[in-house]
Amino acid sequence: MYITCLLLAVLLGASSNSQAQLKRFSIGPYVEAGFPVGDLSDTHNTGIGAGLNADIKLIAGFGVTGSVGYMRFPGKKGVSISDGQGNTISTDYSALQAIPVRVGVKYKFPFPLLYVKVEGGVANRVGKDNNGAPVIFAPGIGIRFLGLDVEAKYEGWYKDGTAGFFGLKAGYNF
Repeated sequence: MYITCLLLAVLLGASSNSQAQLKRFSIGPYVEAGFPVGDLSDTHNTGIGAGLNADIKLIAGFGVTGSVGYMRFPGKKGVSISDGQGNTISTDYSALQAIPVRVGVKYKFPFPLLYVKVEGGVANRVGKDNNGAPVIFAPGIGIRFLGLDVEAKYEGWYKDGTAGFFGLKAGYNF
């Protein structure tokens, strides 16, 4: 959590210096939907999230990015599983909730609008299912037009296996 506060303080501090330099810094809210794949799709439904994203433009199309948000995947009810002795039982899964903190690099192609991005970080779990923070790896591709930012990505949370999802993220950067 201290890292998150430090990251936001640095980004906000850079904002005041960068506004006079052709808007090299931007910050804004986002919403996202996560469509589970693999084992996560067996136990959880489509997730939704929201948060705050920041970008700092560097040179030659490169930049750094960071975000902090909240993501929730509702648990499935009445899922049939084997008890290991040939019997089938029904179980309910609780919601998977996390505060993902991501930082990464971004490359904007010379032709307008299109970029690729790779982020990493941690997904700080929330609630009674708080058994540690999985590591995040999230490559994506997106378009940005007049502050509107839309990205398609795959995000994997790695800890004792993988909880992965395809995501669609939309935000506005000021």
